[in-house]
Amino acid sequence: MATLDTDVPVTALAVYAHPDDPEVSVGGTLATWADAGASIHVCICAEGDKGSSAPIDPGELVTRRRAEVAAAGAVLGVAAHHWLGYLDGEIDDDHRLRERLVRLIREVRPDVVMGADPTAVFFGQHYVNHADHRNLGWATIDAVSPAAANPNYFPEAGAPHQVSRLYLSGTLEPDVWVDTSTTIDRKAQAVACHASQVGEPGEWLRLVVRERAEQAGREAGVGFAEAFRRLTLD
Repeated sequence: MATLDTDVPVTALAVYAHPDDPEVSVGGTLATWADAGASIHVCICAEGDKGSSAPIDPGELVTRRRAEVAAAGAVLGVAAHHWLGYLDGEIDDDHRLRERLVRLIREVRPDVVMGADPTAVFFGQHYVNHADHRNLGWATIDAVSPAAANPNYFPEAGAPHQVSRLYLSGTLEPDVWVDTSTTIDRKAQAVACHASQVGEPGEWLRLVVRERAEQAGREAGVGFAEAFRRLTLD
């Protein structure tokens, strides 16, 4: 039987690769938690400089995408964005990335961290999960557990902090769902802010966002939902 997660964090940190990933992956949950009083932080690791199939100046695209992130964050109720400045396709699961994530976790001190499930590689027969998503997913897991809570990892990166729960989105093995029925339209509005990726928004986009959330909602027994693999760490 599907488990609905109704816990609201005090502070949540969502760690994703590209500028539109948080809204697409967990926008409804972020808005739901923000409405309930949570402080929402979003870390975006890559600049989005290759987020176009047409020739375009990368600097112009980065500027545009940063503005889109700000607009989408305002819709969802994001308190702060944190940028790591990697180029698209150059996120590696290495010591430096884990150190930067540990430093951020110790600075923000979230009780909940969210990220992409790196074990999800193939979705059906037509989509391979982006290497940036996979590499960042593993680095986020390792930064959360054991590194951020252990003073012997990266001792120069701030005081240790224990994250209570880790939520992995885009998973092929969900075990909890968050009811996003009250925020589904704001999720669609936030996704539409990323016009450089989705083109001119319209009713089609709202329907696509609602259809995906409705499918997850059927699994959870609610109108609309987002699905996660959840790890309880404290």
